[in-house]
Amino acid sequence: MGRLFGTDGVRGVANGDLTAELALGLSVAAAHVLAEAGTFEGHRATAVVGRDPRASGEFLEAAVVAGLASAGVDVLRVGVLPTPAVAYLTGALGADLGVMLSASHNAMPDNGVKFFARGGHKLADELEDRIESVYEEHRTGAPWDRPTGSGVGRISDYTEGFDKYVAHLIGVLPNRLDGLKVVLDEAHGAAAFVSPEAFTRAGAEIITIGTEPTGLNINDGCGSTHLGLLKQAVIEHGADLGIAHDGDADRCLAVDAEGNEVDGDQILAVLALGMREAGQLRENTVVGTVMSNLGFKLAMEGEGIAVVQTGVGDRYVLESMKEHGYALGGEQSGHVIILDHATTGDGTLTGLMLAARVAATGRTLADLAGVMRRLPQVLVNVPDVDRSRVATSGELAAAVAEAERELGSTGRVLLRPSGTEPLVRVMVEAADIEQARAVAGRLADVVKSALG
Repeated sequence: MGRLFGTDGVRGVANGDLTAELALGLSVAAAHVLAEAGTFEGHRATAVVGRDPRASGEFLEAAVVAGLASAGVDVLRVGVLPTPAVAYLTGALGADLGVMLSASHNAMPDNGVKFFARGGHKLADELEDRIESVYEEHRTGAPWDRPTGSGVGRISDYTEGFDKYVAHLIGVLPNRLDGLKVVLDEAHGAAAFVSPEAFTRAGAEIITIGTEPTGLNINDGCGSTHLGLLKQAVIEHGADLGIAHDGDADRCLAVDAEGNEVDGDQILAVLALGMREAGQLRENTVVGTVMSNLGFKLAMEGEGIAVVQTGVGDRYVLESMKEHGYALGGEQSGHVIILDHATTGDGTLTGLMLAARVAATGRTLADLAGVMRRLPQVLVNVPDVDRSRVATSGELAAAVAEAERELGSTGRVLLRPSGTEPLVRVMVEAADIEQARAVAGRLADVVKSALG
């Protein structure tokens, strides 16, 4: 069996790849791995369980809750809330683990199971491997150690989760948003009610789209993966800015008053300067990934701020931040982690902080985001090649070196083997889009000939 856990939990087509049986079994295994230390001296292990509005989340939630309770874990069911809300509540309520049912920005037929450890932190690879090992051991025949009688877990609805999370968001804002008009696109997802409530309590005048989840329309033509509606609404309503989230609201992208996209790199740049001004940017460093636009790195270096780059995935950004004590990090896709206030990417928090910076400075979002210039970026996927030889091919190394000499200090090359498919991704940045396309095309040809 291939590894079940991907870069962000276990995902698949709900009731296809991701069945109720799998969700139940994984939850029992997670209880054995994550909650075993919580059952001592009469203490009952507790789990927080939340979901996004997908229709399949209803039966998957039932399976997860059943699995946890059957393993002796008491369950606090928080209902439809964003992923970062479940992470926050896991820590704030002192729970032994948290479970979020969501496939984030994926289309409605997909769903996923994501676990949080005590404190609301994402799982390290070794913990995921232990859960998967325990699950597989019992799937193939070894019986579970099942409690009976009073030992089974109890299930209750924790209805205070919504207000507790919103109060947390408002409580960490550095200033109010009075006088700002903001359009919110909630992707018919998990933040459809949380985000408008938070922005309203913070003083903003809001216009909302994507706030009528039916269970079938999540991410459908709206949200952070489809910014067209948000751009149109910002211009139509004369708003100061627009904020877009994905289905589980761990991402945030923005739109300025002219309808121009402000991506995760630009948001990081704006927040980094604000946090440095407030004395909150520890080590004067921000964490990005190898896919962060070169324009972001150049802009930060121009401002005297160091940039640390990790592998692609917000979990790797978070690992670096925790290891070195950095306060801010994120991805171009809009996963932004403000570690003093969240244990994971939090789209609503990011949007609030971005709007707060606009309100505090009196400057437009376009002006603030202008601290960096996005260099043209071209990405070419080269399929049907031996991705394992990317690092060892002399022909490919020579071609990359030649391309880097041509691009100089205002461009770069990145070759990324896919983690799941027989393909290599060729990414080229340059000051000129035509140059980026030409270099990417040449490198793609070399990849095909050298590794095909």
